[in-house]
Amino acid sequence: MQLFKLKTRLSKFDRFADFAREFNLSKEDLVITNEFLYNPYMRELNLPCQFIMQERYGQGEPSDEMITRILADIKLEEYTRVIAVGGGTVIDISKLFALRDITNATEAFERKLPIEKARQLIILPTTCGTGSEVTNISIAEIKSRHTKMGLADDALLADDAILIPELLRGLPYKFYVYSSIDALIHAVESYVSPKSNPYTRAYCKAAIETIIDVFKNIAAQGPDYRLERLEEMLIASNQAGIAFGNTGVGAVHALSYPLGGNYHVPHGEANYQFFTEVFKLYYQKNPHGIIREVNTLLAALLATDTEHVYEELDHLLGKLLSKNPLHTYGMKPEDIDGFTDNVLQTQQRLLANNYTEITKEEIRNIYNTLY
Repeated sequence: MQLFKLKTRLSKFDRFADFAREFNLSKEDLVITNEFLYNPYMRELNLPCQFIMQERYGQGEPSDEMITRILADIKLEEYTRVIAVGGGTVIDISKLFALRDITNATEAFERKLPIEKARQLIILPTTCGTGSEVTNISIAEIKSRHTKMGLADDALLADDAILIPELLRGLPYKFYVYSSIDALIHAVESYVSPKSNPYTRAYCKAAIETIIDVFKNIAAQGPDYRLERLEEMLIASNQAGIAFGNTGVGAVHALSYPLGGNYHVPHGEANYQFFTEVFKLYYQKNPHGIIREVNTLLAALLATDTEHVYEELDHLLGKLLSKNPLHTYGMKPEDIDGFTDNVLQTQQRLLANNYTEITKEEIRNIYNTLY
């Protein structure tokens, strides 16, 4: 049984300009980014690349419509490398653009075309959450299905992941918190995955320790503290990505996707709503498995006991940003059954990674509790 893989080469630079020089960016490079990143870090370099500003094709998280609109404006065959400089939206789009003969996003997610890599992929994350620079997954809203779908294939793996802490400096506090909570969820879900092993748990543990420590200091010293430890959080997000890239994530992500797909709730924010409620159920159903190990780690970091670890975790995260009832996003009581059915129909890839099996009624109860 395979325990661990990391096919992506990792590099770190202090500045984007150092990366551009080292990688000799040229006219054969397609760079997908955002204007708020292009203007301070790339504009003055006068690079010969083709730049695509993602926000010109739609706001928010990636959708099949957004991806198809960008594809209509470019000729992918002209490029030998796709370079993603951005957060989850930019990265998920760029992964698809590394594929051969892609003209329609929905067909790719439904695997109606061969998933084959046609050009090199280089990813520079600008949030400390997705870990997507080292995973083989692209996620997008498929509007016709009113949910998000994931495409998982090694053809989507980046050839190079580039960590540049300065790219996090302009990340607004709210997005910083939601993305880093997402990284914490990646690490904790990976820790208890059926595919978890000593190698992945080492990465999970390192990520959890860093993230909780930074969160505690932000709660004590204020939001500006985050700027003192951007590199550590970028590495922690990457470590969590390496872990869940090997193990997968589970029900927290699965239950969040209908909320994000129907009410356009950002990925990290949606995951936050379900995090501790899913783990309370896991612990209730099987308190004697690997969950004891991660709860012991969290309890030590939070200065509590394992019986109160989720309450203390909620308390700490609530000091950073409050968790919202699901109805505040527009969710209606009649959505509860629909969301439950949607999860069971479209998210089996994720549910297979659950720490314990969760029934339809238990999924429904989580939605009802959080409503």
